[in-house]
Amino acid sequence: MLTEWDKIKAVERMQRHIEDRLGEQVTLQSLARAARYSPWHAARLFKELTGLPPFEYLRRRRLAAAVERLRDAPVRVVDVAFDFEFASHEGFTRAFAREFGMTPQQFRQGQAGVAPFLPLSMRELFRRRQQGDTPMQEKPKTVFVQAVDRPARKLVVKRGRAATHYFEYCEEVGCEVWEQLEAIKEALQEPLGMWLPPNLRPAGTSEYVQGVEVPIDWSGELPEGFELAELPACKMLVFQGPPFKDEEFEEAINSLWDVMKSYKPETYGFKWADEDGPRFQLRPVGYRGYIEGRPVRSV
Repeated sequence: MLTEWDKIKAVERMQRHIEDRLGEQVTLQSLARAARYSPWHAARLFKELTGLPPFEYLRRRRLAAAVERLRDAPVRVVDVAFDFEFASHEGFTRAFAREFGMTPQQFRQGQAGVAPFLPLSMRELFRRRQQGDTPMQEKPKTVFVQAVDRPARKLVVKRGRAATHYFEYCEEVGCEVWEQLEAIKEALQEPLGMWLPPNLRPAGTSEYVQGVEVPIDWSGELPEGFELAELPACKMLVFQGPPFKDEEFEEAINSLWDVMKSYKPETYGFKWADEDGPRFQLRPVGYRGYIEGRPVRSV
């Protein structure tokens, strides 16, 4: 059984791995090797101790380093973007603006200052936990469930190769997909993380994807690297947990999954119908609770 000190040392090794490679490719496998645990266990440890998934932490550290580069050196914004492993100038600008509330150009023009991400050391986090500054959230006691009819629609999606969950998808595809999806103004709702059933998954593509639903007659321009698929009308059971602290989103997800695993839709006149559409998750946002949906049919 891992001690608290074992966890701290493992996460410190992953942090050092990230700091040494802010300008290089970092994968879940390389983080796992640094931690000396399996990829999934390493990712869970990292989130448990830092409050952030490893690739969100990596994104924020790269942006913090980019701030220093833009402030201290006469370099082009596009060069900074590529130096810190962003796929494009546009993607870097979107990520920078989302993090700091201004574009790199505005920052360089001196319109305002920014507060870059400077994480606490693992030892400081451990000290705070010992003093009771980071209490664990209680497990949700209630989950709201509702049946929702979804019309026939199209799906703008970027597929991975073999990803079965969020962390693997980020490793395969990158961390900028969400921002690209949010730019599609005709979307029926916010971007989704999805688990596709086999009938919606071409050979050689991943089970887990990210995408956004658009009207069935949508004919807009697809972002580069994305595909368009049609989804039939279906009924979904949508599960919504109670509010949670944003930094404790993993606990909120696991608690809702426990409910979904034991949920019996037959009690309410339904049966699971995974072939009718993708199971989806919304971005975990604390004030509204974690939300996930799964297709059903009437019995």
